[in-house]
Amino acid sequence: MDHYPGFLAHVEGRRPNVHEVTIADTLATLAADAAAVLIDVREDREWNAGHAAQAIHVARGVIERDIEKLVPDPATPLYLYCGGGFRSILSSDSLQQMGYTNVHSVIGGWRGWQEQGAPVTMPGSDTP
Repeated sequence: MDHYPGFLAHVEGRRPNVHEVTIADTLATLAADAAAVLIDVREDREWNAGHAAQAIHVARGVIERDIEKLVPDPATPLYLYCGGGFRSILSSDSLQQMGYTNVHSVIGGWRGWQEQGAPVTMPGSDTP
């Protein structure tokens, strides 16, 4: 997907405010900390085509509206991913501005998740 210069500048302007983590670190934390939450911020059609096995879906367009209902404790470790990393950076920054203190953007997003062979749920699979 092509991204326009204004969008890229906006993302890069937010990046210094966001803690980015590797997929390996994300998987290790999810395995060790039952309180950690993996959030897919992609659009519905993207989620429906496949997603990380442990993820919940809260699209970028509604995350600010819905997060307090889904994750009321602002200290909960949150790991956000999207297709490649841009939307998760913007979402992470926004959640931090709302008072969430343990927010991380997963480097590589869904593409990286698949490339590294991390657990996924695909349409029609029996995987949770």
